[in-house]
Amino acid sequence: MPVEKWSDTVSVVHLADDPQFTEDLLTIEESASVGKSDVVLDFAAVHYVNSSNIARLLKLRKQMNLSERRLVLCGLSTEVWGTFLVTGLDKVFEFSDNVPTALATLQMAS
Repeated sequence: MPVEKWSDTVSVVHLADDPQFTEDLLTIEESASVGKSDVVLDFAAVHYVNSSNIARLLKLRKQMNLSERRLVLCGLSTEVWGTFLVTGLDKVFEFSDNVPTALATLQMAS
């Protein structure tokens, strides 16, 4: 899982497909509780999310919200986006088309 420290306040995480995806989320959860930056999750290489992955994403979102930090998901494939739509999570998470757009969104809000 490549993590880019884009700035002092933003990290970009390039997620891999399962089974690495689950391990990546665990690592992010652990580091998110320590770090003080907003996080962009790049789903470009992810082709499938399961219920366990969604639960971990919701937990990460909760951690981020408690720390008043933002979590932006980007680069979702049609299949992954469909999962978020069907579950109603398209209204829960913040999404962007790609990493540059997600970074611009975070920068404009600062």
